[in-house]
Amino acid sequence: MRRYSLGASRSLACAAYGESAPFTCDHHHMARRRFLVEHVHGNAAELRGEEARHLARVLRAEPGQQYEVSDGAGVYLAEIAAVEKERVIFRVIEALDTPPPPVRLTLFAALIKFDRFEWLVEKATELGVAAIVPVNAARSGKGLVEAARKRAERWRRIALESSQQARRLGPPEIGEPRQLAAAIAGSTGLRLFLDEKPGARPLLAVIPPLAERCISDSVALLTGPEGGWTDAERAAATAAGWAPVSLGPLILRAETAAIAAAGILTHAWWASRLE
Repeated sequence: MRRYSLGASRSLACAAYGESAPFTCDHHHMARRRFLVEHVHGNAAELRGEEARHLARVLRAEPGQQYEVSDGAGVYLAEIAAVEKERVIFRVIEALDTPPPPVRLTLFAALIKFDRFEWLVEKATELGVAAIVPVNAARSGKGLVEAARKRAERWRRIALESSQQARRLGPPEIGEPRQLAAAIAGSTGLRLFLDEKPGARPLLAVIPPLAERCISDSVALLTGPEGGWTDAERAAATAAGWAPVSLGPLILRAETAAIAAAGILTHAWWASRLE
């Protein structure tokens, strides 16, 4: 199995924040659970389905209890107005401050074994990645691309649960599986692909200087399969404007490398907000 390498900061936990998490450490604020709802109309919102059943039966929700709710556009402090069998009704109390994500990071992840890809989806969501696009590479396992289409809903469910845990504004987009040629042709902004082949520049070396980073930036990160890239794939990505980058000399699994790189990138742009 081909794996990737890590030669950057190991303090990746510092980047494990949601899109709407505050930049300061506020333990009281962070302790309140957040639920993602479809809509907030006026001063009311509803939670339905499995999430509502979990809140009602497992958490024993009662009228008057306060939570945060997000409809993807804003975050609100709300209290439970009513608990029914298949839904929980909230009354919105006030809108809460919602800092924007530090950067729009799209992760183009080559398909790997599904248990590991699910872990990748979960952790990328926690790190604030805006979109995750499965990519069929030459060395992706046979049949993975077709099977991935059947897994999309499960991945979206994992992303939803992780978004609530990470206190994001909303879940990342889970794109339809793409062939590599389509993935590398449709991106703009800073485009990077992880490459285990010697000669690639360190990831930290290609990140723009602190003063040049802004929240409107778009970054695309392409990560390879367990067998690594073929020479033809490297050449195609480079010709399309993608820069090969390295994480250093240590050997990592494909999913670990993807999350390490995503953590480095999101933290770099988040840190620029503090200056």
